[in-house]
Amino acid sequence: MSELIQAVLNSEEKLDLRSFLSDLRHQDKKYLLRNDIQNVYRDYCSHYQKPEQFYTSSHLGKLLYYTQEIIQDESSFCLIIRPKIASQEVYRLTADLSVEPMTVQELLDLRDRFVNRFHPNEGDLLELDFGPFYDYSPMIRDPKNIGKGVQFLNRYLSSKLLQDPKQWLQSLFEFLSLHQYNGVQLLINNRIKSQKQLSEQVKSAIAFVSNRPSDEPYEELRFHLQTMGFEPGWGNTAARVQETLEMLDQLIDSPDHQTLEAFISRIPIIFRIVLVSPHGWFGQEGVLGRPDTGGQVVYLLDQAKSLEKQLQEDSIQAGLEGLNVEPKVIILTRLIPNSDGTLCNQRLEKVYGTENAWILRVPLREFNPNMTQNWMSRFEIWPYLETYAIDAEKELMAEFQGRPDLIVGNYSDGNLVAFLLSRRLGVTQCNIAHAFEKTKYLFSNLYWNDLEDKYHFSLQFTADLLAMNAANFIISSTYQEIVGTPDSVGQYESYKCFTMPDLYHVVNGIELFSPKFNVVPPGVNENYFFPYTHTQDRVESDRQRIEEMLFTLEDPTQVFGKLDDPSKRPLFSMARLDRIKNLTGLAECFGQNKELQEHCNLILVAGKLRVEESGDNEEREEIVKLYRIIEEYNLQGKIRWLGVRLSKIDSGEIYRIIAEHQGIFVQPALFEAFGLTILEAMISGLPTFATQFGGPLEIIQDRINGFYINPTNLDETGAKILDFVQKCEQKPDYWYQVSGRAIDRVYSTYTWKIHTNKLLSLARIYAFWNFTSKENREDLLRYIEALFYLIYKPRAQQLLEQHQYR
Repeated sequence: MSELIQAVLNSEEKLDLRSFLSDLRHQDKKYLLRNDIQNVYRDYCSHYQKPEQFYTSSHLGKLLYYTQEIIQDESSFCLIIRPKIASQEVYRLTADLSVEPMTVQELLDLRDRFVNRFHPNEGDLLELDFGPFYDYSPMIRDPKNIGKGVQFLNRYLSSKLLQDPKQWLQSLFEFLSLHQYNGVQLLINNRIKSQKQLSEQVKSAIAFVSNRPSDEPYEELRFHLQTMGFEPGWGNTAARVQETLEMLDQLIDSPDHQTLEAFISRIPIIFRIVLVSPHGWFGQEGVLGRPDTGGQVVYLLDQAKSLEKQLQEDSIQAGLEGLNVEPKVIILTRLIPNSDGTLCNQRLEKVYGTENAWILRVPLREFNPNMTQNWMSRFEIWPYLETYAIDAEKELMAEFQGRPDLIVGNYSDGNLVAFLLSRRLGVTQCNIAHAFEKTKYLFSNLYWNDLEDKYHFSLQFTADLLAMNAANFIISSTYQEIVGTPDSVGQYESYKCFTMPDLYHVVNGIELFSPKFNVVPPGVNENYFFPYTHTQDRVESDRQRIEEMLFTLEDPTQVFGKLDDPSKRPLFSMARLDRIKNLTGLAECFGQNKELQEHCNLILVAGKLRVEESGDNEEREEIVKLYRIIEEYNLQGKIRWLGVRLSKIDSGEIYRIIAEHQGIFVQPALFEAFGLTILEAMISGLPTFATQFGGPLEIIQDRINGFYINPTNLDETGAKILDFVQKCEQKPDYWYQVSGRAIDRVYSTYTWKIHTNKLLSLARIYAFWNFTSKENREDLLRYIEALFYLIYKPRAQQLLEQHQYR
């Protein structure tokens, strides 16, 4: 039995538990989530006049703190307890307080009955269980180390080298012998025929290069090293070659995980990278703010630039200049024929500021041109992805003149395409989710049938399961994206066990302790986003134009609202107008706080101004809601709403101008997987208030370099912002202190240089791991393929048939 339940039953609080359960029976809600449980418990303590210590420190309080869900089922209650991160226990509790554990299958059946209580299922549902396929791979034990997969994997691999040196050195030898660039052999040639000979020749090569001047270029050493069996790739100078060979020598003689990581991370095996993001409007101009188009465009363009630059540096350091190596990065996205004035109908577009990074757009196959010729919601794209992957494979092979070395998926659709491509091409697959819809929409899996016409979650959640299990490694921006916090479930953790009634049960959807998970936060583009104090990097004409647009421009096509007093401190936010980004929640918070209105103006940069201009249902609803809030709270004269699409240059300057006015950035999302706008605001010097639900918890250090807010509690949020404003007025230095610490936080932790080095290191190490364990992965991949063809594809075909008539 749970220690938490046992502690209550063994104490005088047993009566309180009975009384609390009695109160639950009179609740309208029969399915309570953690916030609901805490609210009912707070009311219980208030009603029975319990002391504050009972609420926070009693055995019952602790039990309910760790209880994620309570489901009432006729004469009993089901308690889903999460005593620690990545761990779940389920118990049935009856009125007489008898307790029995429930299996995962019993829990899923109960959830099904709750949804289908008037039409219960007959017979069993398909069960999806990925657990057995992870028996082959090593497992992390301590939850604190989840997200540090590569560190664990390096320790595991180096221990294998020690335990079974002959087999693992043979694998390493074969791996090093594989690699070529445009038909030119790298690292080891056929003069070295075995791992034993490799060990001998490494020592000879070290002796040779150690007698050469340390700065002697590789080209002058090349012929002699080739006769010893070593091709280009070890270094660009004698010193660099010696250093790399000594790492290999140490690995052969006395392996350790640091040496393994350092050695594998520097060998040149990655030259061609695909970043996959099919949905949305993907371009470099005129796309931000459109439906389904926001942070991922900024993220991928910055990532592509940084990757190309790092690949170039790595190639030079590896001594490959004589081979005319040209690393190439391709962002694979969708070609939209009716492109609404953007370049989204252009097949190939070079990424600004790069030598060989490109946006490659591949169209969806025709089917119904009313759908495929136009922008399509990310919720509707599913039927086209298999044929899209087939067509994209041909285009990529033509552009690269061969296979890519790494495929990185983005979002649910991009990750599914990455899986299909990597399976066909035999290439290392990396997944980056950014955000899962499953955690954005409450009870989205339980009530998927009711939401299917609008969101098609059956396809999306199936795609997520397939892609995340197929991936060689997964990058998350934060630890909590994987396994949450002590009091909230992580995005990946939400896939561990769930039901989609009438479709399937997931009894083990993902192994959270797998070393495939790695936390690698993104960076911020320092060319566009930098502190407002860097006046030498700013363009005065841009500053004046943006200043006018923010505060005084009267143009009803772009701006709604005229400020009565433009000199008030600006509260600023910039995001898409959708429910999750919650800009309407911020407007309502501002509207409810009269005192805040006396000190500040609210300035929003958000989407369209008119319903008829938007083709997105959710955006249209939010537009109507924002106008209603402005009217209800009489915010005319206190709010500016800019319906503009901005270039990154203008976005950067907006943050800096708000900072010059000693403004505040507020990010009020109901959930934010990471929060690039938070980084952009902080590096610009803006004190930032950001949602406590999601990634901002790991970016911001509360009350040091920013502030957490609960966007569902408008009174509390308004009070926190007002308190900061009043402190700044009382102590003018306070704003500057928080501003300076925000800037320092970004520069120390969130740069693209840090991100890219880590990503490429991971890609090389997992390529080695994939090579040594590929036989053990084949059964998993066959299982995933079976689910794709038996579950995903028939449902995709049904949706495609619906599209034929639109």
